[in-house]
Amino acid sequence: MNYLRRKLLFYLIAVWAAITINFLIPRLMPGSPVDALLGRLQQAGGAVSAEARASLEVMLGHGGQGGLWEQYVGYLGNLLRGDFGISSTYFPTEVSTILGAALPWTLVLVGLCTCLSFALGVTLGMVVGWRRGSRLDHLVPIATFLAAVPYFWLALVLVFLFGSTLRLLPLTGGYEYGTTVGFNWAFIGSALYHALLPAITIVLSSVGGWLLGMRNMMVSTMGEDYVLTAEAKGLRPRRIMITYAARNAVIPSIAGFAISLGFVVSGSIVTEVVFSYPGIGFTLLQAVQNNDYPLMQAVFLVITLTVLGANLLVDLLYAVIDPRTRQAG
Repeated sequence: MNYLRRKLLFYLIAVWAAITINFLIPRLMPGSPVDALLGRLQQAGGAVSAEARASLEVMLGHGGQGGLWEQYVGYLGNLLRGDFGISSTYFPTEVSTILGAALPWTLVLVGLCTCLSFALGVTLGMVVGWRRGSRLDHLVPIATFLAAVPYFWLALVLVFLFGSTLRLLPLTGGYEYGTTVGFNWAFIGSALYHALLPAITIVLSSVGGWLLGMRNMMVSTMGEDYVLTAEAKGLRPRRIMITYAARNAVIPSIAGFAISLGFVVSGSIVTEVVFSYPGIGFTLLQAVQNNDYPLMQAVFLVITLTVLGANLLVDLLYAVIDPRTRQAG
């Protein structure tokens, strides 16, 4: 319980620090981002209401909102209500609506691909490491090549091969234009069809790293005394591989998986840009290109909170897998 209490306290402080920094950064900017943003909003769609201006002043910290403490309290109140302001890129849509529309695309695509590449890479790495010196070692140079290939380069090659040349898969987009968005088979089938090429890109680009890391840790772990003792006791090789060697070898990979899982929300920005996929990474790029401060601020905050949540889950998982962590922590 002490371990759990310390971890929860640490992450609560980290969440408070992230929210506070997100509150302070716009207030350190020169000039008035509220006036600049309102100018862009008026150019995009006309007059802006007094409520919209008050919300932007609270979120960005400029205008007649009282002292810094009053602004901070108002900012926290808006966060609790899910009010991140209005986006200038997608005026007059609220930022929370844009996040709600973009997050599911990234969570489903990048989340599933990250879990799939981790499971596939760790399993292959375990088997290759256990049977080192066999023909399975030929997977190592292939994995090294895949791990070294940049996302955008592999994405462009796959687009050229499967999209432009063979015309087997769509080039861009998240679903067929004209399809009614919702829980219907036409939309789900179209979304899965359009997600195939980005998914293949993400899995191929990341599976090599997991395979190499797990394979090297398996080779190192197999020389440990507890593995040799298990072999001397005559335990079945499959049990030694999974229960003794792989269980300890996978611990460093779990830390890397936690970081990858946390950054799922930020999406594979380059991949989403290449395929014009409507995820959170593509949304962030649009916000940066248009100086959309409320949208950028909200995306950064969501990414930070997701990374902290993923790290907390892995810290708790660490304590289950390796009891020494609870004693040392």
